[in-house]
Amino acid sequence: MTNKRQEGFSLIELLIVVAIIGIIAAIAIPNLLASKRAANEGSAQATMRTLTGAEATYQATTGAGNFANLTELANASLVDTVLAAGQKSGYHFVITETDAASGTPATYVSTAAAVKATGVTATGTRNFLSSEAGVIYFSPATADDTPMTTASTSSPIGQ
Repeated sequence: MTNKRQEGFSLIELLIVVAIIGIIAAIAIPNLLASKRAANEGSAQATMRTLTGAEATYQATTGAGNFANLTELANASLVDTVLAAGQKSGYHFVITETDAASGTPATYVSTAAAVKATGVTATGTRNFLSSEAGVIYFSPATADDTPMTTASTSSPIGQ
């Protein structure tokens, strides 16, 4: 009489393991995506602070009293080439500057708009705006890649 020894897992055991992995994934993936959105927003806020400092430096040195757009800031080595391209960490950055004219000071407005504002693959839930005053404002991102146009309908970050 020979004793057949069967080794391995049964089908039921494998199904239970697959079900447990599925449950863990269902819990972890939304948290991972939320963490990525939060990281993108934090990066956008830090970039807005960087742009404020770069604009102040440009105005005081190379700009002769005027502010610069992203390309000019990159040419002055005040921002990196990734930011100079206008898109970084799921946000699209734009600077609109107005040179000083007789009797009016130079101004600029920098904006950061979430590339994808809604859905599971959203890159951010808030858009940001800053100007020469140095205050960073935010408003909820409602449409993909649509920047804020005014600070009057938004709130400063941290409040």
